Amino acid sequence: MAVILPAPVQAFFDATNAGDTDAFLAAFADDAVVDDWGRTFQGHEAIKGWSDGENIGVHATFDVTEVVEKDGSYVVTAVVGGGGFNGPSHFTFQVADGHVTRMTITA
Repeated sequence: MAVILPAPVQAFFDATNAGDTDAFLAAFADDAVVDDWGRTFQGHEAIKGWSDGENIGVHATFDVTEVVEKDGSYVVTAVVGGGGFNGPSHFTFQVADGHVTRMTITA
């Protein structure tokens, strides 16, 4: 069965897998927050800096294996590959007005 994600969440994964920074940033609201194991990055400039060092900049790839909607958020399990962290991880997305407003990364 195919994994179905909300459009901005799918855009996040597609843009990362394609190495497309502009499309990656477009998935996020202007004041969005990325919480990477307690390190927070707010706004496009900070999120781009995070991505340059931890995501697109290290050629990260994602293979989504599960998505669960829980309390208005989407919890996505994905296997991460590339030149940085490798292995399974969980991403919790909050979405509003067609954009990711918060993404939290945990084990």
